Amino acid sequence: MTNSPASDTGGIAARQRHARAVDRNDFREAMSRLGAAVHIATTDGAAGRGGTTVSAVTSVSDAPPTVLVCVNRQARINAVIKANGAFAINTLPAHAEPLSDAFAGKGDLTFDERFALAEWTRLATGAPILAGARVALDCRVTEVSEIGTHSVIFGEIVGIRLGERGPALIYLDRTYHRI
Repeated sequence: MTNSPASDTGGIAARQRHARAVDRNDFREAMSRLGAAVHIATTDGAAGRGGTTVSAVTSVSDAPPTVLVCVNRQARINAVIKANGAFAINTLPAHAEPLSDAFAGKGDLTFDERFALAEWTRLATGAPILAGARVALDCRVTEVSEIGTHSVIFGEIVGIRLGERGPALIYLDRTYHRI
């Protein structure tokens, strides 16, 4: 008799007991080798306005249309997104590297100074929508999971603004690339 993957729980448990912990630096190096689009996650509401550069954004479902974004739990923007209950994902075009750097914290600019670097509009939730974004997704927070150092924030998309097609900004090997 053979074990099917579903019935191999004893084998999985044994492998998990004998698996070595992955070194944090090795993990970070491995993740740097996964290319990702560069986005600015923004929010606005009773808890205030804010934004941060992110690359960990993933589609989850198309019914209802849902994405997730991972935000460091230590980042001030994390609590602001949760309190506002809304966020937008603004996918950056290739020429937006300086804006990405500003929202990543380079230059120690205030949120007001960061937002002054570009033109912003709003959709349904009131979260800032970058006028020049390749795409902007306006989201209502539906669920949050706390995993290690980050919050995985799920958002149902309640508005979409499609921008111009063209070269995009990605992050790979700890540097920007244009594709």
